[in-house]
This record gives sequence, structure tokens and C-alpha cells, in this order.
Amino acid sequence: MFQSFDNPASPEEGQGRLAALRAVMAAEGLSGFIVPRADAHQGEYVADCDARLAWLTGFTGSAGFCIALPEVAGVFIDGRYRVQVKSQVDLAAFTPVAWPEELPAPWILRHLAAGDMVGFDPWLHTADEIARLSAGLAAGGISLHESGDLVARIWTDRPAPPLSVAFIRPEALAGETAGNKRQRLAKVLQVAGQRAAVITLPDSLCWLLNIRGGDVARNPVVQGFAILSDTGAVTLFAADAKFPAQLRAELGKQVTIRPVEDLVPALAALEGPVRVDRNTAPLAISQVLAAAGITVAWGEDPCILPKARKNAAEIASTREAHLRDGAAVCNFLAWLDREAPGDLTEIAVVKALEDFRRATNLLHDISFDTICGAGPDGAIIHYRVTEETDRSLQNGELLLVDSGAQYQDGTTDITRTIAIGDPGEEARDCYTAVLRGMIAVSRARWPRRLSGRDLDPLARQFLWSRGLDYNHGTGHGVGVFLSVHEGPQRISRISEVALEPGMILSNEPGYYREGAFGIRLENLILVEEAPALGDNRDQLCFGTLTWVPFDRRLILAGQMSAEERAWLDQYHARVLALIGPRVSGETLAWLSAACAPL
Repeated sequence: MFQSFDNPASPEEGQGRLAALRAVMAAEGLSGFIVPRADAHQGEYVADCDARLAWLTGFTGSAGFCIALPEVAGVFIDGRYRVQVKSQVDLAAFTPVAWPEELPAPWILRHLAAGDMVGFDPWLHTADEIARLSAGLAAGGISLHESGDLVARIWTDRPAPPLSVAFIRPEALAGETAGNKRQRLAKVLQVAGQRAAVITLPDSLCWLLNIRGGDVARNPVVQGFAILSDTGAVTLFAADAKFPAQLRAELGKQVTIRPVEDLVPALAALEGPVRVDRNTAPLAISQVLAAAGITVAWGEDPCILPKARKNAAEIASTREAHLRDGAAVCNFLAWLDREAPGDLTEIAVVKALEDFRRATNLLHDISFDTICGAGPDGAIIHYRVTEETDRSLQNGELLLVDSGAQYQDGTTDITRTIAIGDPGEEARDCYTAVLRGMIAVSRARWPRRLSGRDLDPLARQFLWSRGLDYNHGTGHGVGVFLSVHEGPQRISRISEVALEPGMILSNEPGYYREGAFGIRLENLILVEEAPALGDNRDQLCFGTLTWVPFDRRLILAGQMSAEERAWLDQYHARVLALIGPRVSGETLAWLSAACAPL
């Protein structure tokens, strides 16, 4: 099994660890210290050795941070984790703070006084993050102090850094040679008058060099730092053991591998201007450059947008991965309908789903720990079942299953909510509202240059009309055999990045009633050029990548418009045509019934 069911959090250790941190803070003359979720690479996912926030607080979510002060320690969490945090941290030691509604600067100002100092490690925060926080604290006479990593001083059994062996991604799947990518981005630097760019995001350097690895669970990435020169040469700073001789030969003479310890002197020896992304690079990078008198040219990581715009080969391979995965998920759903509720528990469901994906013989890993929430557990948006929380499937409840796979030809992410028996009319009403929102996004056409912020209300409109909503974005970007959460594109009320052809996103509205049930429906979608229509304005649309039926037992067809019903019938017909030849026996019979017209 890729997924385990142990509880990685240790909330019972929270008070002791917090006391140790406060002792170090006091010794340093600090009134506070910031413990982020992020590591020095500033990606969303971290290795075990960098899970500082989880180690200190017990909170294991994918976003958040802790600000420890002498009398209070706030754990800042967004809407996805408001329920989860209450069960993972010692509430006698840590106080959940609703973020971003509550921003860190005003919160600190309420608890500290003028002249107080708050420590942070410049390798664990971006320049933009620290600039905003510093400006917010200045009004109250509170300053930030570069203290280094105080958690490292008290984390005595910290795991060793990962040393997975990297491997080449074939050109047939990448769709472009690494050499061509390097030269293409070097020209971007030349046009901007920049001599080099610093790349810190693991998925960016993996995309650029057409390599993959296993340094972070569920993400086939290599951790390291890279300097891309305006000549197209790359210096990669990573552990030597990750790169065997054959791989070095395939990377070519323009790619040099050096130890991570060489990064700081190499930065100080560069000629400027040097591009640094103030939103993704740790503050320490720009500080090293500035101290050496090198001009910092603030600009976006040059890999970000090219990586987001998938080429024809990446799109073709992703389509095949989704068809394979769709067949595996349909095998799973057919099995679930035969077995549930029976003696099934959430863990049994997760194990079965992984087994069906393993049966493809092409599963590299799951793309994240499967979220499988029965009844009230479904209302915990990013619920991860453990041996302690494992719950039996009960008749009359909903089961939310959000899962994905990493195949060498693509990354998948799909959510289906399933009826276990008859969950009642209210559950069906909410399900139908969520489904209609998902269909609205799927059917959207829009003028070029609009962003996900402009499309987000389409998914929420039917919930809003009932006074309901959900506390997460409608969609995130997705990589190709890379991170299942990939920027910069997303469908969210705060997203200002224009959607462009080739971008892959999730489409996943939901509704969650704490203590009762959760509903989420998710397909992956691809931004495409819209076919000619009307006066043929320049428009974009979404193409569907995920092909798995929705639970017809939960759909109130009378609430749907004729256009919505037609879309769903056409979608199900397409599911049957594409997935039917890939399944057989009981699954094929189940699929035929599941895809019947409304």
C-alpha cells in the first residue's frame, strides 16, 4: 500500500514542544516565532524532515502556519481545515485562527507591544510574505528578526533529508527536450536583460530538466535549487547521491550538479541582474544577492507559465492516463455498490480503490492520500482516515471519496460522492446544486484573458441561491506526472492569472455540513480554444479529461435545466463509449446502468 493509516500528528506532545520553543525564543530575546508549513523550496508539499508545523502543533494540513508568542500560539488555517484542526492540535496549547479572514499582522499587534521582536527563518519565507508582514507590524512598533530555524534546535529526532534517485522523463512524454526548454527560457532572460534566474520550486526544476524523483511523498519530484543562465546552462544544487552517472550523461554538459552547500557562494558570484520570484523563492536568496552587490530583478519563476501550458504530447498522455484511471475507478465504484454498506469501513474502501489502480500495473504512486469520509467525516474537507478514526459505512449516509493517481503519463484527481442506501431528500437537493455548479463550469465559454476568479461564481450560484457555500477554491492547476496541485492557474475568487489553452485544472465544487455529511464532485478539465459560435469572438472553453459517472440516485433531475440534463446525458454517453471497452463483466453491467440517460 502507498497509503498508510497511522496518525502522523502528536497533539499530546504539543504543550512540551511549545514550551521548549518558547524557552529558545526567550533565550534569543524574542517575543514570538513564526513556524511555516513551507520549506526552503517553497512548494506546497514538504518532506518529513521539513514538516515543522506538524511536528510542533500536530496539524497536518497542506497550508497554514503557527505564530508562537509567550502567552498564545495561533495556528492559522484556511476554510478547508477549520474542522480538521480542532481534532489535531491540543486546544489547551494552540488557538486556531481563521485565516485569511484574520491576518497575522493585526493578530500579533493585539498580543504584543511596541519594541517586541518576532523571529523567523529567511530560508522558510518568501520576500513578499515578509515584506507584507513587516509593513503590517511597523505601525505598532513591532519588528521582525532573522533568528534562523528555532524549531531545528529542539527537534532532536528530526528525520534525515530525502535521497531518492532521480530519473529521466522520456521526450515522447515530455513533448520537448530539456535542452530546448533551457534555450527557450534563456531567450526570455536575454530579452529581459537578465543574466540568470534562480529556481527553487522542485516541480519547476523537474519540468525544466525533464527529470523526476521521489523526494516528497505522492510527488515525483527532486528537491534542489537551480540557477538558469542566459546561455541556457543550468547549475543544479542537490545531493550528489540523487544523480547516477548515466543520468548525468543524459542531462548533458550544460547541466552541472553541485552540492547544496555551494548554493550561497554560487549566488554571490553571479553577474546581475538576476531574476528572483518574490512569491516562490525564499527571502534568503535575494538577501545573498543583495549583500554581494548583485542587482535583483523581481520576476516570475520562468518555468511557471510554460509548465502550466501543456503541449500536445503532454495532453495526449494525460488523456490516456485518465482513461486508464477512469476504468480503475469504475471497477471500484461497481465493487462498492455490490459490497456497501456490509462490513466496509473507510480504510477498507481506500485499500480497495488503491488495489484497483494497482491492477493497471502502471501505478507509480497515488497523487495524494485518499480522502474517504463516510457520513460526518465527509464534512472534514481534507479528511485522512487513520486506524483511530476509521468509520463504518452506514445505511442512509453519503460517502465522499477524493483520490488520484500518479502514472508516468499523467496525474489524475477525481472526487465522487456516493449514496450508501437512501440519504434523504435534503442530501439529494444539496448534491444536485453542487452538480449543477460543476456542469456550469464545464459548459463555460469566456473571452480570452479572463481568470479563474471570473469563473468561480458559476460553480457557486446554485448553492448561493440556497444560502449555502463552500470554504475552498473551485479548482486548482494540475501537473503532468508532477504535483497534483500546480500553479499559477486556479478557479478561485482570489485568482488573477489568465486562463490559457493547455492549462489543466480541477473543477470541484462542494458542500459540507459539519457533523452530518460532505459533498464534492470533481473532474479535471483542459482549457481549449472554443469552437466558432455566434460572431466568432475570441473565446476559450473547457474540455473534459475525467470520465466516470455521477451517482444518479442523488440527482433531482426536475431541478435541472434542459441544457444541464443534456450535458449530463452526453457526458454519461461519452463515459460509456470510452470506458466501456476497458471494463467487463459486472463492471460493464454496472457502468451501462450508471450511464443511462436521465
